[in-house]
Amino acid sequence: MTTIFTRIIEGELPGDFVWSDDRCVAFLSINPLGPGHTLVVPRQEVDHWLDAEPDLMAHLTTVAHTIGTAMRTVYSPPRVGLIVAGFEVPHLHVHVFPAKDMTAFDFANAAPSVDRAEQARHRESLRSALRAAGHGAHVPD
Repeated sequence: MTTIFTRIIEGELPGDFVWSDDRCVAFLSINPLGPGHTLVVPRQEVDHWLDAEPDLMAHLTTVAHTIGTAMRTVYSPPRVGLIVAGFEVPHLHVHVFPAKDMTAFDFANAAPSVDRAEQARHRESLRSALRAAGHGAHVPD
């Protein structure tokens, strides 16, 4: 069965994309732990991160690092968090989010919904930072 993330990747459902390449995409979470919370998702449907090929995990981590660096530029948080949880959707995804303290890592604190205009501002801020850092080839229009 196709996952909700595959449906977002294929354009069947909307997504606020900040990154796209031949192996993965990154889009904003609809239940963010903080502003600009981004999910890095492989195009290939892999359920558990341990089932992913090591080179795919390395690629996802590299993309997450690039997005995290952009996040640090845009939001200036004390830390940028990285989590691979995998319980919400059976499709591997890496959470990248600004974190002010340890409470930022608790999914019970995730926003239940997002303001579409605010989400668009976060998307454009991250896209601009990624382009400025030389990653424009992977930043969707």
